Amino acid sequence: MDLNGKHVLITGGTGSLGKQLVKTILERWPNVKRLIIFSRDEQKQFQMNMEYPVVAGGNMRYFIGDVRDAERLKRAFKGVTHVIHAAAMKHVHIAEYNPMECVMTNVMGAENVINAAMDAGVENVVALSTDKAAAPINLYGATKLCSDKLFVAANNIKGFSNIKFSVVRYGNVMGSNGSVIPFFMQKKKTGVLPITDPNMTRFNISLQEGADLVLHAMEHAWGGEIFVPKIPSYKLTEVAKAIGPECKIDIVGIRPGEKVHEEMITESDSFSTYDLGKYYAILPQVPAFKIDEYIKHFNAKKVKEGFKFNSGQNTDWVNAEQLRELIKTHLDPDFKV
Repeated sequence: MDLNGKHVLITGGTGSLGKQLVKTILERWPNVKRLIIFSRDEQKQFQMNMEYPVVAGGNMRYFIGDVRDAERLKRAFKGVTHVIHAAAMKHVHIAEYNPMECVMTNVMGAENVINAAMDAGVENVVALSTDKAAAPINLYGATKLCSDKLFVAANNIKGFSNIKFSVVRYGNVMGSNGSVIPFFMQKKKTGVLPITDPNMTRFNISLQEGADLVLHAMEHAWGGEIFVPKIPSYKLTEVAKAIGPECKIDIVGIRPGEKVHEEMITESDSFSTYDLGKYYAILPQVPAFKIDEYIKHFNAKKVKEGFKFNSGQNTDWVNAEQLRELIKTHLDPDFKV
């Protein structure tokens, strides 16, 4: 894949992953024609412009807009060739309290992105999902599952267009806004780290690994896949040991809509899931391509019926010491306990 000369737009582009994608795209394809940040927070755009400024003859663009606004999306998508849809309302407890706001952003916003992309002649759309979309028990997960279904099904209505829609699904992004590691690093100052449940586990992925998965999907998707990375799990108690071994642990109980363990592939998904090596791909039940050709092209292997990818039953784990090294590598090189 070569994004030099292409026009790339990222919805929700001022978020943690959006910034990592911008950094990665500019490093790998410095001659990308336009790299457009579409988001609704002018302050975040102002701050991001300090690091990636708009200059005469440059490729950075900033576009204030909301994915709820279909007409604004259509204007922003003009001439765009590649779209990464990262905009979402993602905080579980806030979504539980403000349900229709979550639905309008995550579901109606997804539909608006799909329609705008098809109308504008976009070539490739990759949408971000979450482990909470697999067997969801909270509204955020349910809206993201609905979003996934919309993007997968969009391949059925594209007609003779060459556009491809695909989805990437992963767990907690290390260091992303609102995630547990920066939260614990802040709470460490108080001497107390709150843990909802001592048995709780989560998947772990770095920002760069998340960006790489998005770009992998953009390059290799045939249309309709949900790509899932093979990533390790951690116990929240290990995160606490890694960041504040001297801190007191306060068990505060599970918040509304939380799971003890997360899933990215359910047993029901196993019937259409294939092992691609570094990643799994959940294929659409009615694909627009021939499964046999897909299997041959990617040397894909169907997983066993009943297979599931669960953070509590993972075979790959990171402990406190490994987490410290990951924090130093990806978040803070001067980190010390």
